[in-house]
Amino acid sequence: MNCQNNFIRLTLTVLLFFTFSASVFAQSAKIEGQVTNTEQKPVSDINVALQGTSFGDASDAQGYYSITEIPAGDYILVVSAVGYANQRKSISIESGEELSINITLSNKNEKLQEIVVEGNQINKFSTEFSEYVAKLPVQNLENPQVYNTVNAELIEDQVITKFEDILNNAPGVNKLWESTGRGGDGAGYYSIRGFSVQPNMLNGLPSLTNGSLDPANVERVEFIKGPSATLFGNTVTSYGGLINVVTKKPSDNFGGDISYRTGSFGLNRISADVNTPISAEQDVALRINGAYHKENSFQDAGFFESYFIAPSLSYEVNEDLSFLINTELYHSEGTNPTMLFLNRSAPLDDNNISELSYNNKNSYTTNDITISNPVFRLQGKMTYHLSDSWTSETVLSRSSAKSEGYYSYISTIGIPGNTFGRYISDQNSTTLGTNIQQNFTGDFELGGLQNQMVIGLDFLRQNVINNSSGYIAYDSFNIDSNNSVPAISKAGVDKMLANTSVYKSSTEQQVYSAYASDVIDILPKLSVMASVRLDHFVNNGNPETEADDYEQTTFSPKFGLVFKPIEEKVSIFANYMNSFNNVAPVTQGDGTVESFSPEQANQWEVGVKSSLFNDRLTATASYYDITVSDIVRSDPNRPQYSIQDGEQYSRGVEFSLNASPVNGLNITAGYSHNESKITKTSTPSLQDRRPEEAGPSDLINGWISYRFTTGSLKGFGLGFGGNYASDNYVINRSNTGRFTIPSYTVLNGSLFYDAKTYRLNLKFNNFTDEEYYNGWSTVNPQRPRNITAGFTYKF
Repeated sequence: MNCQNNFIRLTLTVLLFFTFSASVFAQSAKIEGQVTNTEQKPVSDINVALQGTSFGDASDAQGYYSITEIPAGDYILVVSAVGYANQRKSISIESGEELSINITLSNKNEKLQEIVVEGNQINKFSTEFSEYVAKLPVQNLENPQVYNTVNAELIEDQVITKFEDILNNAPGVNKLWESTGRGGDGAGYYSIRGFSVQPNMLNGLPSLTNGSLDPANVERVEFIKGPSATLFGNTVTSYGGLINVVTKKPSDNFGGDISYRTGSFGLNRISADVNTPISAEQDVALRINGAYHKENSFQDAGFFESYFIAPSLSYEVNEDLSFLINTELYHSEGTNPTMLFLNRSAPLDDNNISELSYNNKNSYTTNDITISNPVFRLQGKMTYHLSDSWTSETVLSRSSAKSEGYYSYISTIGIPGNTFGRYISDQNSTTLGTNIQQNFTGDFELGGLQNQMVIGLDFLRQNVINNSSGYIAYDSFNIDSNNSVPAISKAGVDKMLANTSVYKSSTEQQVYSAYASDVIDILPKLSVMASVRLDHFVNNGNPETEADDYEQTTFSPKFGLVFKPIEEKVSIFANYMNSFNNVAPVTQGDGTVESFSPEQANQWEVGVKSSLFNDRLTATASYYDITVSDIVRSDPNRPQYSIQDGEQYSRGVEFSLNASPVNGLNITAGYSHNESKITKTSTPSLQDRRPEEAGPSDLINGWISYRFTTGSLKGFGLGFGGNYASDNYVINRSNTGRFTIPSYTVLNGSLFYDAKTYRLNLKFNNFTDEEYYNGWSTVNPQRPRNITAGFTYKF
């Protein structure tokens, strides 16, 4: 009931905000651009005017012109100059719109060049279209699923140098674990709608990493909310949603930038983005992104260093056939971030940070104990237009993620009192992934109804080859002792690991899937989405035994409904979505082996989306209810037996907003409230409690940026924003008690100057020097106050 009341209040707030802002968002329009000749050299003193009006301008020495204060309407743009052919272009401009119109002049005896008109996005933090979320070209207002994006404009505005910081801008997303680099699951963990998830999808395809990601090649990050196995399978999704990283793609023009970032804790980062056509016909284009990053920890020891390069090649054979190849090579090395693993089986001696008496400047490690994560990703796509209505897309993806070196952690598990132990393993693990997809997308009329459909086949194979050692207990120490903790000796670690067994294993998983999704326009303002997936899972476990081999087949449906009371401005949506998790067979108490069905997660959701004032204000508000059922648990009435009736739920409200009330001012904000509970479990200590993976129940994010667009301060700007998280129960069990990480508010600010050929940035992170932590059965200290300065040269 509380969630429903919160949803009503959120909806009313959105509507009141729209009403209040209506007068602010009405703005006059603007046209600007550059005049060049056929050799791409700027041309001055060229008259650019709107026929029959007094609106016009002459290009300056660099060819630039600007026509401002234009009323909304339809016009004819006229370009005239002695010695050049006159040009005319019909245009339509709306209130508050900015058009970028670049003009190429031709001599009178040359073929006329087309005037290129490009809409200059006003609401820079908003991305209203994704080809990945529905696997169809469906606009946000027409999609019955909630998704949020963090685009390159916001990433640049916040001078982001770490992938993890991108996710701070997503409503309802909270970091649980840092990237550990260990084999199999070394990427960071994040909570979405009460469930943990890792960023394992790249351009809509499964992609592997055992470490972090580099932001250099990120065009945007998409957060697709809710159980989404129907279209994407269960390997890269969680019951709360999934994270899709969209990379930068080649274009047919030359350009790019080179950036340098420096700052606190020894930060040094160089990145480059270069795009160029490599054929005279401009049908082949190459784009290369690369970066070098080196940064120390804010603690007494620790560092991170990485190298990254991402070449991308596109080839347009003809109007019907095109190819795209994306490649990423990434190598990182560093120490494990400090995470204190708390006891999950015995009563806690401390229940919060204050009682723990931990000095967050202590890392309890040394720069000699490092782990490296080489990663390789390759994606190839062939697109062929079969007809005016149907398109074929064939995709091949290969990825490899390795973990090499020392993985260390600090834990109280099995140790009484405030004594922590240091544990280390020699990691040697490789995960290989292959994905092949064949999609047919159609846009056609059937029975008088318009259809947008995708039909797809999906094959995924993942191999995990592990030759890592077991864990050694290096030593123990009292965390609140005044005595200094001895440094770890690499020689001592090597000596102890030399006598530790290596656990060799090799496993393989294969998934064969077929899916279909159709968006049907029932009425001009009413559409329905119906989707289904048939998924066959094959687990080939350790070759030495057949006990862990099994197969399962699952059916996964999805439905959505969209009603648009105001066409292209407001839509009301509802959805039913499904996800699942394969369950291995269990040996029962009588020795028999029983197979179980996959556990299921089902969501229903209602909400409203809007795009108002010429897209200057976009917002989404929704209420969701997720129930996870068929969880295999121990039978409370028969020892050594398992039954399949476990349950938990997750319910909540979400609100997101992107706005540009006036030119130069951009706002993004989000709020989420989540209530989760384990209602039926085989672990009595978790009964009727909030899951530890759910993270904080309340999250707020926001960022406001303003750039002067006229006058002597043109190009200067400033930004301000931050994040709030409520209390987080990282241990929440009746047998141990509750360990609470307190709520926090982190505030950031920036200053910048953006010119045509360069950009200067200065970012103040956590400028109030808030001491705060994240965690998931762990305590993970976060960075104190720090500064980042940057320079970017654009060409």
